[in-house]
Amino acid sequence: MAKDQEVERIAKKLDKMVHKKNTDGALDLLRELKNIKMSLETLQSTRVGMSVNAVRKQSSDEEVQTLAKVLIKSWKKLLDGSEGKSEEKEKKKEGSPVRSSSTSKDSGSSEKSSKKSEETPDSPTPPTLPALPAQVTSFPPAPVTTDSVRNKCRELLVAALQTDDDHKTIGVDCDHLAAQIEEQIFQEFKSTDIKYKTRLRSRISNLKDQKNPDLRRNVLCGNISPQRIASMTAEEMASAELKQIREALTKESIREHQLSKVGGSETDMFICNKCHGKSCTYTQVQTRSADEPMTTFVLCNSCGNRWKVKHY
Repeated sequence: MAKDQEVERIAKKLDKMVHKKNTDGALDLLRELKNIKMSLETLQSTRVGMSVNAVRKQSSDEEVQTLAKVLIKSWKKLLDGSEGKSEEKEKKKEGSPVRSSSTSKDSGSSEKSSKKSEETPDSPTPPTLPALPAQVTSFPPAPVTTDSVRNKCRELLVAALQTDDDHKTIGVDCDHLAAQIEEQIFQEFKSTDIKYKTRLRSRISNLKDQKNPDLRRNVLCGNISPQRIASMTAEEMASAELKQIREALTKESIREHQLSKVGGSETDMFICNKCHGKSCTYTQVQTRSADEPMTTFVLCNSCGNRWKVKHY
């Protein structure tokens, strides 16, 4: 338990360095990780591999990059070893005969080829998926499709998910994950029409965005489920930086809207139909013929809502 807490502490420090774009001190943290005997459970629960990989990309220090690569490579062996053990257990459960030392190489190769031929995309959790959180592995395998449009969309989703090396560090089956995302979108539209294609294009574009790696990593880790990414809006998928820009522009537009009034008189005679405030400014303009009453334009000083009142 103490080891997990120590690794998690280091991972958080590395994440902060990446966020601040300042990797000073990363080398010492990586050396600490090198001295810790890492287990598969610790690697999966802390997701320290993602943090180390992010620091490797951010840092310009060759020593940091080299040590990060060494750590990632050694942790990858843990995943590979886990896969081998899970396959061996699966063989025992299926009651497959244990090959004796006298078995020829030809019989061994034929056994492997027959096992591969029996595997289909409908098979349950792929060998690499134990590294994923429960919310991803709990989804049933996406059904196989012979539709050329759907298969092409799945291929494009796989390429988007594999934009960088994060999928290798996490140990996720991108083919399986892409099929789940595409299946969720197809189930919503029930066809491959223009709405289906538009939805897929927006997912692919945002997942490939190099300026928004957090979205892709959260999908790979399972923090964002296939069902969630399939229905997210453009605003929800946007990077934190873009969200801040949009918020600033919205506030600025409201401010300019409020300051755009020319003259006018303060009054509490009107009630805003949006915020129900009474702090308003109004002006009267002759918009119709001279013998008609003037039109009153009202501006809410609280929320910037505008409306006009015609007098008859």
